[in-house]
Amino acid sequence: MSVVTLRLPDDQHQRLKSMAQARGLSLNKLLEQLSAQALTENDIELRYRRLAATGSIKRGLELLDKLDQADQR
Repeated sequence: MSVVTLRLPDDQHQRLKSMAQARGLSLNKLLEQLSAQALTENDIELRYRRLAATGSIKRGLELLDKLDQADQR
């Protein structure tokens, strides 16, 4: 486990402390959860970007058209 010193504006620090308290968490646990969520979102975005880079534009547009047709039903 690593220790990180984080500098935040006072108002942001207070808001995070309030958020942690409302969730019944320590500030440390809240920051751990928020950072895990941010990393997961980043991993998902990178995965989709890699898939998009290797995909077929024509096939992607065909699938979007198919979705539009299904929504109109």
